[in-house]
Amino acid sequence: MKKQILVAGGGIGGLAAAIGGARAGWEVRLYERAPAFTEVGAGVQLGPNVVRHLQAWGLQSALQEVASFPDRLAVRCAQGGGELASLGLGSAVVQRYGAAYATIHRADLHGLLRDGAAALADVGWRLGHAVAGYHEDGAAVGLRLVRQTDGAQVEVEGDALVGADGLHSRVRAQLLAEGTTRSRGHLAYRALVSQSALPPSLRSQQVTVWLGPRLHVVHYPVRRGELLNIVAIRHGQAPSDLDAWDHGANAAELEAALARTCTRLQELIRAVPQLGSGWRLWPLRDRAPVAGPHEMAAGLVALLGDAAHPMHPYLAQGAGMAIEDAAELQRALSMHDLEVPLRLRRYALNRWQRNARVQARAARNGVIFHARGPLRWGRDTALRLLGGRLLDVPWLYHGEGPGSSLL
Repeated sequence: MKKQILVAGGGIGGLAAAIGGARAGWEVRLYERAPAFTEVGAGVQLGPNVVRHLQAWGLQSALQEVASFPDRLAVRCAQGGGELASLGLGSAVVQRYGAAYATIHRADLHGLLRDGAAALADVGWRLGHAVAGYHEDGAAVGLRLVRQTDGAQVEVEGDALVGADGLHSRVRAQLLAEGTTRSRGHLAYRALVSQSALPPSLRSQQVTVWLGPRLHVVHYPVRRGELLNIVAIRHGQAPSDLDAWDHGANAAELEAALARTCTRLQELIRAVPQLGSGWRLWPLRDRAPVAGPHEMAAGLVALLGDAAHPMHPYLAQGAGMAIEDAAELQRALSMHDLEVPLRLRRYALNRWQRNARVQARAARNGVIFHARGPLRWGRDTALRLLGGRLLDVPWLYHGEGPGSSLL
């Protein structure tokens, strides 16, 4: 009889965990609080370290149908507009790392993972069920749920539980006796616009990062290049009640924050409301880097993705680390000669240091991206002199495991 794994959360991490669990020979039961699978947000960048896992799961064709594959990354000065450095992507990344660099709409990534999970006979899910807590006795784990339609309490039992319930994880709150994340005063404004509606001078099929004092903007194509994903991040205080926040005010607020940037960047920012699109405000939150394997698994319970290691987007690896987690979870769950707690322990041992490194590098990049004064001058000088050598990340893109780069 197959062992059963319970997955809390139906986002990118939860669906990836479902695929990994089923491919390891387990029966998977996933529970999501929303009444329907939806994925808000905008774009996601997927490095070759992530794309190779999608390939291994048989999702390469699905990825090619919906993603974009930029051939270049450019870093520019937000104030002067000049290019500071560039890195070849496209075929150059495939040659270096054996897989492509992709940019994709978050909903499209969620959709291809959902379809990949649905195609596996041992994956099932229940929507409209929110996690209330869990208990375990060493032999099994019980997951307590609240059915959203009527508030009824439901309990299910399995051989293991994966908390993939995101930034505000209830599973993490219980496992680690804390559920808080931290704010560093960074606000992200996200928008999607049709490339065909933009003036030709503002269209782009590459990844572009604009660096300015206490702010930066990144944009890249998604959905086969038809849409341009734009994210502007600046320092500022989040509204006290985001649910009641009037997002119609975001455009004027953002334009004021970027008033001293170059003409081309201001034109792009102003084009968003002019084309009838809106800016959605997202206060950024993270946690301190994972301190040890105990923060990713204990007993019959493991954490995955943002439930374990929420991070700022300054290395573009939030979704990527969740997918890497799921691939490692698959390997650990496949160790059928080990007891389940040892399998989850192996998963945590093989993931915590890499996740901690990515979290720390993302936080450091946030300081560098938004630098002022001498640090900004040093950054720009280094980018001009070293170019792509600074932008490439071999230790990250080679992937985890014995073959990964230590540089």
